[in-house]
Amino acid sequence: MNYLNVAIEKLSQKQNIFLTGGAGVGKTTITREVIEHFESEAKKVAKLGSTGMAATLIGGQTLHSFLDLGICDSVEALEEKGKFEAKKKIKKLINAMDVLVIDEISMVSAELFEMISLRLQQAEFHGVLLVVGDFLQLPPVVRGSSEVHFAFESKAWQKMAFEKIELTHIYRTDDVAFIELLNAVRFGHVDESVHNQLNEYIKPLPDDMSKFTFLFGKNNSANYHNKMQLEHIESDLFVKEAEIIKHLKSTKESEIERFMSDARIEQNLELKIGAPVLFTRNSWNYFNGERGVVVNINEAYLYVQKSDGKVIKLESVAQSKTRWSEKSVGGKKEMIEENLFSVYQFPIKLAFAITIHKSQGMSIEDLIIETNEIFAPSQFYVALSRSSNPQNLNLIAPRKQWYDLAYVNDRAMGFVKDDTI
Repeated sequence: MNYLNVAIEKLSQKQNIFLTGGAGVGKTTITREVIEHFESEAKKVAKLGSTGMAATLIGGQTLHSFLDLGICDSVEALEEKGKFEAKKKIKKLINAMDVLVIDEISMVSAELFEMISLRLQQAEFHGVLLVVGDFLQLPPVVRGSSEVHFAFESKAWQKMAFEKIELTHIYRTDDVAFIELLNAVRFGHVDESVHNQLNEYIKPLPDDMSKFTFLFGKNNSANYHNKMQLEHIESDLFVKEAEIIKHLKSTKESEIERFMSDARIEQNLELKIGAPVLFTRNSWNYFNGERGVVVNINEAYLYVQKSDGKVIKLESVAQSKTRWSEKSVGGKKEMIEENLFSVYQFPIKLAFAITIHKSQGMSIEDLIIETNEIFAPSQFYVALSRSSNPQNLNLIAPRKQWYDLAYVNDRAMGFVKDDTI
C-alpha cells in the first residue's frame, strides 16, 4: 500500500488522519511529504509540534505558540489566566489554515487536546487535521504527581473521528529477531525469553569506544562525556560559532536560545580533527544519526569522512524560526509564513554521547545505552529503537528490573492494539 497517497487522498477529502507506527517506520518522512504536497498546491499548512524538538524537525512551531495557549495546561487554566477566548488575530490565523499537522501526538495530554479543540471551534476551523506519533513512545509530561491522560482519552479526540493509518515496516534495521524484540519491548511483553535476549546485549564494553555513541537520559551526563572524550584527542581545538540573522529586530535572545536547544544547534560547536560526529539532519549524501569523523577544518568548511570512506564537504546550513502573519499581497490581505530569524551552523554534534530525547529521529549504528538513566515510561524503547545495527549494540547493566525499563502505560497499549480505530 502507498501510505503517502492514501494519506493525501483522505486529507483531501477532509478526513482527519492519525498517522502512527513504531520507531523507524517512516512517520516523519511521510509527514514531510504530505506537507510538501499540500504546500505545492498553495494550501496553507500549520506545522505544529507538541515539543520544541518535534516542531523543529518538521520546520514548524509549537502548539502553544501557534494557538496562543501561553503556559496553560488545561481549559480551566485558560479561564484563570484570562486567555479562554482566542484573540481575533489567532482566530483569523487558524481559520486561514487548510491543514493542521501535529507531530509527536503521544506527548499531547487529554487536557491539551481539549484546548486545541477549543481554539479550533472558536476559530470556526474548516480545514483538516493530521496528527502523527506513537502512543507507546514518550508520554505527556505532567506537573507534580498528576496522572497522565493521553490525547485519545479526551472527548475532543472522539469528536474528531480520526481514521488511523498505521505504518508497520521498520526501515532502520532488517534484523528480524531484533525487530521482534523491539515490538515486544514496545508493547511491554517482557517475558523470560525477551529478558534473556536483552541480557545478551549486556557485554563488556569494547576497548576502543571511539566509534560508539553513548545514549544518556540526562543532558549533564552526555555533555560531560563529550567534554572528557574530546580532551583526549591530541589535536587543536576549533570552535565554530553559530551565525544568527534576525529578520525581525524585536526578536528576543531567549527565543533564539530556546530554538537552538530544540533544533540541536550548538551556539559554539567545539571540534577537533579526529573527533567523531553525528549528522543531525537528512541530506542527499548523509542522514540524521549517521556517523563520521572530522578529517579537516578550515574557515568555511568542515570535511567529514563517513564509515564508507566518502568525505563530505560540509558547510553551515540555515534553520529558521517561522510564524504566520497577515500581509498585504496584491492589495489583498493574506496569511503569509515568514522567517523571524535564521541560525547558520554545521549540522553535526559530537558523537561520543547524546541524550535519548535529542536522538529523536536518528538511526545510530554503533550504540551504547546507559540504562540507569532511564526515568520515563517507554524511554527505554525509544533508546533501543535508535539502533540500526544490533550487532554493535551494548547495554550497560541496569540496577532496575527490565520490566521497569520497558514499562508501557496500559491505557496507551490498549488503545494502540484496538483495531476499531
